[in-house]
Formats: sequence, structure tokens, C-alpha cells
Amino acid sequence: MVDDFKSRGGSPWGSPPGGGNGSGRKGPTPPDIDEIIRTAQEKIKKFMPGNFQGGNKPILFGLIVLLIVWALSGLYRVLPDEQGVVLRFGKFTSTTQPGLNYHIPFPIESVLTPKVTKVNRIDIGFRSERDSGFSSSGVADVPEESLMLTGDENIVNIDFSVFWVIKDAGNFLFKIQDPEGTVKAAAETAMREVIARSDIQPILTEGRSVIETDTQEIIQKILDEYTSGIQITQVQTQKADPPDQVIDAFRDVQAARADMERSKNEAEAYANDVIPRARGEAQKILQAAEAYKKEVVAKAEGEASRFLAIYNEYKNAKSVTQERMYLETMEKVLADIDKVIIEKNAGSGVVPYLPLPELQKKKAIN
Repeated sequence: MVDDFKSRGGSPWGSPPGGGNGSGRKGPTPPDIDEIIRTAQEKIKKFMPGNFQGGNKPILFGLIVLLIVWALSGLYRVLPDEQGVVLRFGKFTSTTQPGLNYHIPFPIESVLTPKVTKVNRIDIGFRSERDSGFSSSGVADVPEESLMLTGDENIVNIDFSVFWVIKDAGNFLFKIQDPEGTVKAAAETAMREVIARSDIQPILTEGRSVIETDTQEIIQKILDEYTSGIQITQVQTQKADPPDQVIDAFRDVQAARADMERSKNEAEAYANDVIPRARGEAQKILQAAEAYKKEVVAKAEGEASRFLAIYNEYKNAKSVTQERMYLETMEKVLADIDKVIIEKNAGSGVVPYLPLPELQKKKAIN
């Protein structure tokens, strides 16, 4: 091709060296296209793997090192309080657990590591000083959130806090746009539902724990329907009072009810003291009556047995039995009276007189 080019006088268009217009003047020489192509081919060959020689080897080594560094950049660590979320070209693909993990390096894949054990808090019905920065008492009431209608058509001013953590980082990041706003809306809806089916008295007194439990269950159900990846850990009631306009009247009612409860408790305590003692006394009387009954019955049975025994003896020996009964009767009759014995058949020289009482007195003195 070069020889053909020279045979045409050095011009690719076949014009004589003296110029294309036949005037004999020498013009500028056109570029050699073949030479340009050849030069470009040589430069390209220098970067091909089969033609690395001399100073081209460091370039290949550098490319290999860069490739290794790029591949190793896919290693990442997920801390114990985190959960890894792998994105491929910005699309969520999977989640990873704490520890050392790997993903295809940037720009193909990237990883987010949100804190999943951090307990988050949302206040409803009030704003604390750390959130709002106003109110000298540290808390600012938000009536549009705190005033709710009860089941018995009363109004209650209730402030509460919701505590939550991330359960599924992937759903948390990509299923809901505003996690805090979603939790707040669900919590307010759930609390209004629970309050609407409750009377005001349990809300103000002993029913708060039940309200907190029911509200937590409803909030969790709503968030699970949204696949939000959020776990509600606690619902805590901060305040439950009547509206400010009628709070004094409600407090008077509460005081009266407290007095009633105190009087009732005192009466129950008195009853618990008196009734057992009365029952004890009644039991004692019953036991004494039962003992007396047994004693009388036993005595009567003994007398009857004795009478029957005497009667049997009487049938066998009437005169002896009569004399014995006479003597026993006289012994009982004369036992407690003063007695003087005179023997009418006493001989001469013997005083027929025996002063038994005097003898008994002397015996007692001695």
C-alpha cells in the first residue's frame, strides 16, 4: 500500500507532487492514514496482557491490587445492637445478623446498619421539656391529643408514652415512610378505642394497667398489619385526670369515695374481729351444754342402775334391804344436826347421856 502510495507521487488522490492544479507549485502534504492506524495499533498492543514487557508490568500489578481491594471492601461488621440491611442497586434484598458478613462491593451492593436494640420513646398528649424546650414545669400539655371521650360519656385528659424497638430492619426502612409518625398515629387510635369502651372511674383509679395492656396489643396489631418491623415494648400512662375545668369537683368525689372505702374497711375489720369471737363464745356454750347433757344423762343412768340393783336386792331380802335403806336415810338426815344419845336401859352408876356435839368440838380443837 505504501509503494502504491509512492507510485502515485505521494498523494492518496493520485495528483502529481507539484500540485493538483498543474501549476508546478508544491502544496502541503496530506496525512498518511495508514501510518496513523499503525501507530494506534501499536499503542493498543502495549496494554494487552500478551504484550506486557518491561515498564508495562507495574500497571497490571496495580490493576490486580485494585481488584483485590475492591473485592475485600465487601466485608463489613454488624454490631450486636445492629441489624444489617443489604441493598442491591438501591433495592432491599436481605437482612444480616450481628457478626462479620460480606456483600458485593459498591456500586453493586451497599449495607445499612440501623440500631435495633435502642428503645425509642414517643409521648402522646404532652411534650416534655427535652422535646419542646418550653413550659417551666418541664411538661407542656397537648389537648388535641390528650382529651378523649370515655364509654360513659365523660371526658378524660390522659397523657401516655409508647416505647418501641426495631424488630425487622428491612421492613422498618422500606415498608413505612415515617416510622415515628406511624407509631404515634397507631398509639393515639388504639388509646381512643380503649378509652371509648371504658368508664371514667377505672381509668382514674385501678384500671390503668388494663388500659395499658389493651392499648399495647392494639398498637402492635396495627403495626403488624403495616409490616412495619416495629415491636412495642411498653405503654406507660403518665397522667389520667378529668379536664382542668372540672377537676376540683372530681377530686371532691374521689375524696368522698375514699372516705366511703375507709369506713367500709373499718366496718369489715370490726366484723372480722367480733364475728369470730361471737362464734367462739357460741361454740363454747354449745360444748358446755353438751358436757352438761352427758353428765346429767350419765347421772340419771347411774341412779337408774343403782335403783334397779337395790330393787333386785329388795326382792331377795326385803327386811334386810328395808333396814339398810332406813339406816342410810337416817344417816343422811342426821348428818348435819346436833345429836344427843341417851341409853334408857343403862345400868345404875352410868350416866345415860352421850353429848356427841361436845365431843366433836373437843376433837376438832385438839
